Amino acid sequence: MVSCERVGSGLYIHDIDPWLLRFGGNFGVRWYGIAYVAGFIVAFLLMRQMARRQIGPLKEAELADFITMAAFLGVMLGGRLGYMLLYDFSGFIQAPWRFFQVWEGGMASHGGIAGLAAFSWWYARQHRYDWCGVGDNLVCVAPVGIFFGRIANFINGELYGNPADPKKVPWAMLFPDEINDEGTVHNAVAARLPGMSLVDIKTAIHDPAVREVLHATLTPRHPSQIYQALLEGLLLFVILFGIRWKFPKLPYGILTGLFFLLYAVFRIIGETWRRADSGFIMGINKGQFYSIFMFAAAAGFLWYGYRQWHVATRR
Repeated sequence: MVSCERVGSGLYIHDIDPWLLRFGGNFGVRWYGIAYVAGFIVAFLLMRQMARRQIGPLKEAELADFITMAAFLGVMLGGRLGYMLLYDFSGFIQAPWRFFQVWEGGMASHGGIAGLAAFSWWYARQHRYDWCGVGDNLVCVAPVGIFFGRIANFINGELYGNPADPKKVPWAMLFPDEINDEGTVHNAVAARLPGMSLVDIKTAIHDPAVREVLHATLTPRHPSQIYQALLEGLLLFVILFGIRWKFPKLPYGILTGLFFLLYAVFRIIGETWRRADSGFIMGINKGQFYSIFMFAAAAGFLWYGYRQWHVATRR
């Protein structure tokens, strides 16, 4: 583990309320839910602009139904099933009904991407569209949802980063959820704040005595959620949407291939700063391991796009 010097009150303690509105207990509106809704709305608006320019096969009148089904069948079901299979398989086998306990959290980006791929394939077949034509527009707006999702992860204070040296990373911060995630930190906090749960600590986080304990026990960490939001979300969106807008007649499959290629690269890079909360496979964390398989998908779509271009240029 990286040795990090404590810098007293100079370090920010994450204390953003994950609730936008709360009506008592666990009922209300979370920022996480707002992030999903915002992603779907922005995706619809961007795809509408592409449809109006006749970019891709989808018509403007089809978009509302398409986005609604993509959100439910692709992102929600795919993301939830992906989490259960990739990150909580043993728990899923022991209690399959946990799939429906969405209020406990648990969504996987890889599962959401796979769900969108399966849904767009089905939709293309139903409407006799080119699958890659549908996919090329979809992958241009998907990073927007990824961006909002990562920002929501940051607001929740979850999926935080590896230890960081505040002298080299002045934006390093303290995440209270480390109390439940790291045994040594839990014991240190319990010894100094006996009887207080994580919820109690977050409720009293502005108490000077509580903050003093947190500064003394929590580990300065990278806000890796922000890094991933910028890489997998914002940067990927700028690249793909920019290409789509600049080259509307690009052969189908090229943009889908670029999405799989660049998402895998950005995800692998971003995960180097993220705490391996779900364990390792073959010496790398699961997020990086699952991303490797996306290179094969990228190669397939890029080859399809190249063949489309090759046939068009020979006519």
